[in-house]
This record gives sequence, C-alpha cells and structure tokens, in this order.
Amino acid sequence: MDPNASRGNSTPEISNRTLMRRDLRSQRVTKRLTFTYGRTHLIGRSFLLIGMTALLVIGVALSPEVPWLTVAAIATVLVAYLILFTVSPLLTEHWMTRSRVILRQGWYFRAVIPFSEIESISAADDAGRTQVPLGIHRPLGQPALFVTGGRMNLVALRLRHPRRFWQAFGLFASEIIFDVGDRDGFLAAFEERRSSLPPVQADRADADLGD
Repeated sequence: MDPNASRGNSTPEISNRTLMRRDLRSQRVTKRLTFTYGRTHLIGRSFLLIGMTALLVIGVALSPEVPWLTVAAIATVLVAYLILFTVSPLLTEHWMTRSRVILRQGWYFRAVIPFSEIESISAADDAGRTQVPLGIHRPLGQPALFVTGGRMNLVALRLRHPRRFWQAFGLFASEIIFDVGDRDGFLAAFEERRSSLPPVQADRADADLGD
C-alpha cells in the first residue's frame, strides 16, 4: 500500500473535521442578542408633555370661543409626540447580531454598524456623566454622536471612517456614545463574536440582518 496515498486521503478528512467544528461553533452563537438602555430621557419628555397638555386644557377653559380645529391640531401633535418620543423608546432595544451592532432608540433612530466599520468599542468614562446629553445629540465641534437613554454604563464605539447621520441633521460623526443596561455583557459579547467572525463575512456584499 502506498503511504503517500494514505497521507493524501487523510488531508481532506482533517479539513472536513475542521470545517465541521467551525460550523458547530457558529451554530452555538446566538443569532441576535438584545440589550436594554436607560429610560432617564423619558422623564423630561413626560414632564414636557404634561405641561403642554395642561396649557392646552387651561387655554380651552379660559377661551370664550374655543377654536376646536386648532385644539384638535394641537392635540394631534401631542398624541404623535407621546407615541413617537415617549412610548416607542420603551419598545426598542439595542441589538447585536453575529456581524453587526444595531443601535436603536424608539422609532426615530436606527443605525446598523457592521463589525468591519468598527475600529474599537470600549467602556466610556462615566466620571463626567452629568454633562452627557440625553437623547440623540451631535454637539457642534465634537466628533461624537450621543445616543443615550441614561448617563450610566456608557459605551464608546469608534468608527473607522466618519459617517453621516441624518437623525442628527446630516452631520458626520466618527464616534458614537451610547448606554446599555449590561455593559460588561455587551463588551464581552462583541469581543467573542468579532474574534470568531471570518474576515470576509462582515464585508460581503449581500450582508443583511439575517445573521
């Protein structure tokens, strides 16, 4: 029996076993992880909504002739504000799939960021958290976009290249500051998924949220 033939046949078997181990490892990775964020920003919005509603009721009560069309228009705006900016943030969370991070805040902000576009993710300094704006903010003169529901457990995501965000008046940002309820779990999950991701997967042309 030719020993070279035996060695030649064993190579595909070893390769197949390696591929099987990789497939099993990828199957064990949860398809999508969810991470909650803070709700502190909803307090100010709730007070604003209550104040505007109270002013509307007082105006109607004191007006000798109620302009119902105007009242209905204002009430419609208040209800829309309630649903979009107060209720919808309660229904959304940040997501992490096998090859991307999806940051969400209500129905008015959503950013899909492939791992290939991320230079680094790290815990942000919480020492100056009282100066961190809440909501969606891109301060002038700063390269950072804030997507914050609270001022604790902040994470800094640095992009490889600046990116335009239409929710921030179309301004560019090279860093995103956001908060998650379980910061340690988020950072650990990112490192695990990024290290196990084949180099070409995050860059493939047909990459979608199906991962």
